[in-house]
Amino acid sequence: MFSPKNIKLLTDPIGKDNPITVQVLGICSALAVTAKLEPAIVMAISVTFVLAMGNVIISLLRNTIPQRIRIIVQLVVIAALVIIVDQILKAYAYEVSKQLSVFVGLIITNCIIMGRFEAFSMANKPWPSLLDGIGNGLGYGMILVIVAFFRELLGSGTILGWEVFKAIGLYDIGYVNNGLMILPPMALIVVGVIIWVQRSRNPELIKD
Repeated sequence: MFSPKNIKLLTDPIGKDNPITVQVLGICSALAVTAKLEPAIVMAISVTFVLAMGNVIISLLRNTIPQRIRIIVQLVVIAALVIIVDQILKAYAYEVSKQLSVFVGLIITNCIIMGRFEAFSMANKPWPSLLDGIGNGLGYGMILVIVAFFRELLGSGTILGWEVFKAIGLYDIGYVNNGLMILPPMALIVVGVIIWVQRSRNPELIKD
């Protein structure tokens, strides 16, 4: 079950084949929900759940789905899973659900999910598809959490609402929160810095 090939399905999307920093997919939601760490974590968990469960469902159905309507079937599966996630958030995490606003519903349009359905689960068995879904979800979520960590810390001086800079006395020596970090363009810049660091450390990712 955890052969080297299957382990790579989990670890590659977190590292050298990350869906955001290498494949440059799912950028829109990564920019939209990373002003605070809490909604970023919830979005990461939500996408991982939809991607992992969706991959398994599509893999189970792959031999029965007519080729001409496969995209419709995939969209129905994603929509059903997103509705489940949305209702759970409204029931148990209503404040976070309000912060995420329409972006939970927009998981349906996340190109990472459709990409994995088409590229992997339509051609593989359920177990590898589950691992692929979890791996890509974790890779996506890791970037969201990193971006949100720096944006909330430098933009608001807090981490998960806890006032870090106030606690260590940084405001007492004149530090002022960087309001630019709260703006969406800064999310793009932070993602760009992560991509630069990753490719600097892995020259094989740089294409001629």
